[in-house]
Amino acid sequence: MIRKERKKGPVWEHYITKSRCNDSHPPVQCKYCLKDFKRAVPERMQSHLDKKCSEAPDHAKSQSKQQLKINNFSDRVSENEQNSFEILPLAEAPDIRYLGNCCQHEIIEIKAFEFYKKEAEKGHIDSIYNFGECYYNGIGTEKNETKAFELYKEAADKGHISSLYDLGYCYQHGIGTEKSEIKAFESYYKSVVKKSDNIDSMYNLGECYYYGIGTEKNEIKAFELYEVAAKKGHIISLYDLGYCYQYGIGTEINEIKAFESYKKAAEKGYIKSIHYFGCCYNYGIGTEINEVKAFKLYKKSAEKGYIKSINSLGYCHQHGIGTKINEFEAFKLYKEAAEKGQIHSIHNLGYCFQHGIGTAKNEIKAFELYKEAAEKGHIISIQNLGYCYQQGIGTAKNEIITFELYKEAAEKGYIEPTYNLGYCYQHGIGTEKNETKAFEFYKEVAGKGHIDSINYLGYCYQHGIGTEKNEVKAVELYKEAAEKGYFRSVHNLGYCYQNGIGIEKNEVKAFELYKEASEKGYIEPTYNLGYCYQHGIGTEKNEIKAFKLYKTAAEKGHIISKYDLGCCYNYGIGTEINETKAFELYKEAAEKGHIISKYDLGKCYQHGIGTEINENKAFKLYKEAAEKGYIEPTYNLGYCYQHGIGTEKSEINAFELYNEAAEKGHIISKYDLGYCYQYGIGTEKNETKAFELYKEAAEKGYIIAVYDLGHCYQYGLGTEINTVKANELYKKYAELESYTLI
Repeated sequence: MIRKERKKGPVWEHYITKSRCNDSHPPVQCKYCLKDFKRAVPERMQSHLDKKCSEAPDHAKSQSKQQLKINNFSDRVSENEQNSFEILPLAEAPDIRYLGNCCQHEIIEIKAFEFYKKEAEKGHIDSIYNFGECYYNGIGTEKNETKAFELYKEAADKGHISSLYDLGYCYQHGIGTEKSEIKAFESYYKSVVKKSDNIDSMYNLGECYYYGIGTEKNEIKAFELYEVAAKKGHIISLYDLGYCYQYGIGTEINEIKAFESYKKAAEKGYIKSIHYFGCCYNYGIGTEINEVKAFKLYKKSAEKGYIKSINSLGYCHQHGIGTKINEFEAFKLYKEAAEKGQIHSIHNLGYCFQHGIGTAKNEIKAFELYKEAAEKGHIISIQNLGYCYQQGIGTAKNEIITFELYKEAAEKGYIEPTYNLGYCYQHGIGTEKNETKAFEFYKEVAGKGHIDSINYLGYCYQHGIGTEKNEVKAVELYKEAAEKGYFRSVHNLGYCYQNGIGIEKNEVKAFELYKEASEKGYIEPTYNLGYCYQHGIGTEKNEIKAFKLYKTAAEKGHIISKYDLGCCYNYGIGTEINETKAFELYKEAAEKGHIISKYDLGKCYQHGIGTEINENKAFKLYKEAAEKGYIEPTYNLGYCYQHGIGTEKSEINAFELYNEAAEKGHIISKYDLGYCYQYGIGTEKNETKAFELYKEAAEKGYIIAVYDLGHCYQYGLGTEINTVKANELYKKYAELESYTLI
């Protein structure tokens, strides 16, 4: 009997046929979750889409029962077979084996089961196998995987090759028997040896070699089997072959061949390959980058329900890859894929909530999503979760958990968290400070090309952090990172040129590097460029440009720029004097912890600059800044104690603070300390020490000290009388005083 080609129902659109054989029930694979079915049974295929496949799109879901019956009938019975059942009398029925086959293709499958049973009992090998299929798929009987396994084994032992494949599958997955990967491997191996065109067994044997299932891992053999199966038309093997070529698994890396293999499998409708075919165009793997084609391929596989592509499509919309930027669409796609459990999308959705991309900013949701993805093993999410704990994003700050999460991610070999772990050791975040370990981690990932680490490794060499100081190496590393476009290193290299660190001083080069980094929007060099213009470093002095650059950096939150901008307003540098703005900027920077700003803010309160006089606030700010070891506020604090400004008068405290600042080289403190010794303020009178301190301060150019030193020589205070020297000093004082008045 000649059969017409079967007319397949809609359910088949959602499955990939894995074999070229003419079997009416070939092995298939779900396009969405990639679940394998050894034998295509439309009811089971539709049931899988309806109830089990979480990734199946809505259009793949069940139609009406009546329509399903029609689809199933047309799937299984050719027109001639249907006619045969209508016209053949029982006496003229064909061989019972054929009749069993016909019954199986009818809706009533019980008869098929009975026919296969009878024939199997007579020892017919094909029927033993088909009898096993009935038990495996629940055709005409209740599903019984144990009986199915026994029948596959019986048929396989009698040399039935298809049964060898099914037997291997049962052993591999523990279906109807105990799981035994060794026996699974042996069955697949026998199937391939006995029938070289059994491409399903070939593919599965390749999988065994690839993953080390029941045998030693052997990527070369895996590749060879994928290659043979692919040439014989096995679609998944075509995809795996592409993967092997892309990453050099069992063969040399060959991105062109990878591209070709992905293309062939994609053209045959394999969704996973459509996605990776898009990746090739996106990243230029084996072909020129073509973001438009990449976008179209992602869209095609996304529309077929492939979740990875839904995520990739979202990424394209977020970053404008092959399409216009559309953050709302990106967010929507990430959400869709995340709800289906796609781990990268869960992370990306968290990122959207963290930064307000396509949705309102919600750090609590961001934290929860990072946590969800991290618990599923997503490394970047583990790192981002650590960052949330470090910065208190969507949760309470916890540096110990931060450190543990960075460590967990770093142990999996990922570069970014390894760098972050080094940062924790450098700054003592969630662990004891250990600069040696920090240096080692930076060195490890710098060797892998991590630009941040190359920069920080240079910083370690520059400042001797965890290693011996080596400014030459520091410059080399800054140069390496700068050449790769890392603008923090461009800035650091500029700083080295400005100050002659590890390289010959070159202020022009420093200025150029600051300018280059500043033009890319990096804040630190914008500030330094302003500093160069203010002081004429590597360029002509230009206070107006300095003011503008400080303003630009300050508006981006750069604290030191806020302070210097305040100074510009206070002293009229590049702009008109505006003491109110100066006060506001000092206050803003001081509240961010900038110590010098606290000192200048204190002066504003002491002298009523841009605000009302408030000596108590002035004293408090001087004290805060002095406690951080800064010289200038230490002197001012002493002055407050001496004169009772914002605090009770205490000449002893004043003397001690002048002494502390003087020892650190503060010239005015040297003079005031001399004054204390001369008049016995907070200490015993000691004119010799007073003379020495006046002399030291005068030699450093402090004008009042020049006059008081002359006074000491005139009256023999702490030294012998010397009117000549006294007159010389008075004359010098007069000249300096008149100069300062011009």
